[in-house]
Amino acid sequence: EETTDPPPLEEGEIHPSQAEQEEEDVVEIGTTTGDRDVVDPGHFTLESAQILIGEIMGCNRDLENIQKSINDVQKK
Repeated sequence: EETTDPPPLEEGEIHPSQAEQEEEDVVEIGTTTGDRDVVDPGHFTLESAQILIGEIMGCNRDLENIQKSINDVQKK
C-alpha cells in the first residue's frame, strides 16, 4: 500500500482517481423524459435512440429561436 503523498498538482489539474470518479458519475447519471430513461447504457435500442434524437431536435429548435431573438435584439 502506498503511504507517501502524491506529488502536488499543477493549477487546474485534478487527481487521476478524482477524474475517474467524475467519469463514472457521468455514466451513472440518467436523463429521463417523463418516466422513461432516454439512454440506458446497457440497452441502447431503436426506441431510446429515437427519444434521444427527439430531445436533441427540440434543443436545436430552442437554440435557433434563442439565436433569432439575439439577432433581433442586436438589430434594434
